[in-house]
Amino acid sequence: MPVHNNEIADIFEELADLLEIEDANPFRVRAYRNGARTVRSCGKSMHDLLNQKKDLSTLPDIGEDLAEKIKVIVETGKLPLLEEIESRTPSALSDLMKIEGLGPKRVKTLYKELRIKSLDDLKRAALSGKIRELKGFGRKTEQRIRERVEHFAGEAPRTRLTEAEEIAATLVDYLRNTEGVKDVIVAGSYRRRMETVGDLDILVTTSRNSPVMDRFSDYDEVDEVVSKGKTRCTVHLRSGMQVDLRVVPQVSYGAALHYFTGSKAHNIAVRKLGVKKGYKINEYGVFRDDERIAGRTEEEVYEQVGLPYIPPELRENRGEIEAARDDRLPELIRLEDIRGDLHCHSNASDGHHSLKQMAKAGVECGYEYLSINDHSRHVTVAHGLDKKRLLEQIKEIDKLNERLDGIVLLKSIELDILENGSLDLPDSVLKELDFTVCAVHYKFNLSRSKQTQRILRAMDNPYFNILAHPSGRLINEREPYEVDLEKIMEAASERECILELNAHPDRLDLTDERCMMAREMGVKMSISTDSHSTSDLDFMRFGINQARRGWLEAKDVINTLGLAELKKLLMRDG
Repeated sequence: MPVHNNEIADIFEELADLLEIEDANPFRVRAYRNGARTVRSCGKSMHDLLNQKKDLSTLPDIGEDLAEKIKVIVETGKLPLLEEIESRTPSALSDLMKIEGLGPKRVKTLYKELRIKSLDDLKRAALSGKIRELKGFGRKTEQRIRERVEHFAGEAPRTRLTEAEEIAATLVDYLRNTEGVKDVIVAGSYRRRMETVGDLDILVTTSRNSPVMDRFSDYDEVDEVVSKGKTRCTVHLRSGMQVDLRVVPQVSYGAALHYFTGSKAHNIAVRKLGVKKGYKINEYGVFRDDERIAGRTEEEVYEQVGLPYIPPELRENRGEIEAARDDRLPELIRLEDIRGDLHCHSNASDGHHSLKQMAKAGVECGYEYLSINDHSRHVTVAHGLDKKRLLEQIKEIDKLNERLDGIVLLKSIELDILENGSLDLPDSVLKELDFTVCAVHYKFNLSRSKQTQRILRAMDNPYFNILAHPSGRLINEREPYEVDLEKIMEAASERECILELNAHPDRLDLTDERCMMAREMGVKMSISTDSHSTSDLDFMRFGINQARRGWLEAKDVINTLGLAELKKLLMRDG
C-alpha cells in the first residue's frame, strides 16, 4: 500500500507539534517541521524514490535520521517515535495547534490546567467561561478561541490541490493499467483547478466486460466501499477522501465530462441555453426529443448552444457564458508564457540552495531571469538579512551574473512591512536592488483600517514594488488578515505597484476572485513561487491554475515580459 508524501509530512508535523508542547529542543522541533515541508513540496513520491534506491538524505533538511524515519513510514505506515510520544501526550493536542492563536505554550496550559484534549473539550471550556480564568488568556482571548473552534469544526474537510494531485495521479495510473480501459480523467473541482478539492470524480471509458469496477474497489488505499454497481462505484480512501468512479459510453463521453466537471451553476446556465433551443442536456448527451444529437466531445455540447469551448477553469458562472456568447473570452495565461520567477529564496536566509543552484534550476525551467528574495532582518527566525549582508549578497549576485549563461539573477529581497508602515531596511540599500517584494509577516491581528493603512503607507515608499501574498492566508491553516484589498488595489494602480499571486499551493494568494478584481481594476500582477528550494520552482503551475481561474491573460502578468521591459516597468516612474 503506497504511503503518500502528505501522509509522511503529516506524521512529521504532528511529531513536531507534540514535541513542542513537551518543550523539546527547538532545533529538534524545527528539524521535523523543515522535513515535513521538504517532503510535502517534493515533486517526487518518497515511495517511488525509495523503490529507485535513491538516497533520501540528500534532500534538503532531511539527513540520515529523517531519511531512515521516512523509510520506516513508507514500509509500515507509522512511526514508532510518534507512537511513543502519543503514549504520554494525547495526539489530539496536535489538532488544537491548528486553531489560530493557540501555540504550544497555550495548548500545554489548557491541557495541564483544564485537561483539554480535543476540540470538543476546547469548545465546552470556552462556552463555560473557564478559559478566561487562566493566566495569559482573558475574556477576549476566550471569545476568539470560541469563534475559531466553531469555524474550524464547521468547515467541511477539503484537500489542498497539491495533495489531491498525488492521490489522483496514483489512482489514475492504477486504473489505466486495467484491461479494457480506454480513457481515464478526473473531473469535478479537481479539473477546474480549484485550490481545494472535496472529493474526486473519475470518468472512464472501457471496452465491454472490463473488470474496472472490481479492480477499483480492490485498490489498496480503499478503506470502505460505499456503493458499487455496473457503471458507478463510490469508495472512501484511507485518507478520508471520497472517490466516485463512473463508466461512461464513448458516445456520451463529452457530455459526461462537461456534466461532472461542473460547476453546478455553470451547467445550469448551459442547460437553460439548451432549453431555449428545444434541447435537453444531461450527462448522456444533447437531445432533441429522444434523439441524441451531440455528446461525444465537450466541444459538441457547447456548439449546440451556440458557444465556443469554455476552459474548465472558467466554469463558475461568473460571466463566462456571456463572454463566450459575445466572443470576449480571455486568452488565458499559460505556463509557457512565464519568462521568470520573481520571488525565490536562497540559503542566505531560510532557503535550501545556493544562488548558483537556484540559477541552474531557473535555466532548467527555461527562464530568462530569476529573482533572489531572501528575508529582511525583521524575520529573525529565517535568519533575515541586515543592510551589511544584503550589500554583500548584491555583490555576490553581480559576480555570479558575469559567469552565468542563459539566465540573469535579479537582486531583490522579501522586505518586511513594519507595523507603522515603514520598510525593514533603509532606502540607501534598497536603491541598490532591481526591485523589492514587500510583505506583512507579523501583527496579523490589526484592525481592518490599521492593516490597510499600514500597507498603504508602505506603498508610498518609491522603492516599494510588489506586495507579496497580499492577504496573508495559509489554506486550511490561517485565515486572511483583515484588510481592504479593493483600496489596496486602487492604490497599487495609482502608484504603479504590483500585486503578487503567490503560487505556493499552501497560499495561492490572491484568490481567483481577487485576481478577477485586480484585472478589472487594471492592476498588474506577478505570479511567483516563493521557492525555498530548487524543486519549489515547479509550484508555478499552481499559480497559473489560479490565474486562469481569475481570468488573467499574459498581458496582465509582469513576469511574462522580457528582462528589459520588466526592468523598465519596475522603475515606478515608467
